[in-house]
Amino acid sequence: MKSHKDLDVWKKAINFVSDIYKITESFPNSELFGLTNQIRRAAVSIPSNIAEGAARTSQKEFNQFLSIALGSSAEIETQLLIALNLQFISTEKHKELTIKIDDIRKMLIGLKKSLRNE
Repeated sequence: MKSHKDLDVWKKAINFVSDIYKITESFPNSELFGLTNQIRRAAVSIPSNIAEGAARTSQKEFNQFLSIALGSSAEIETQLLIALNLQFISTEKHKELTIKIDDIRKMLIGLKKSLRNE
């Protein structure tokens, strides 16, 4: 099995974490332990679960961790919409980040399918 560092989806997810940290720096201080913390934790969860799953000894376990990463991607999509509705982010930034998380989600689904076919 490949190292997680060789997986394009892991690389994209790592970059996405940086995007989320940068954008949440402008969230209100009152959200530090609310939405800011939630969206950051969900973003960090994606590459972390890809890495942990890739280190496991079975494809079944890897698949399970990819499912957790997929769940985190849905969580982020929801949190980005909340941030937009609260006017913490612009429509343009929301669109940009939503496209990125959709790409990551598609890559995760593709990786899960490839594991099933091996």
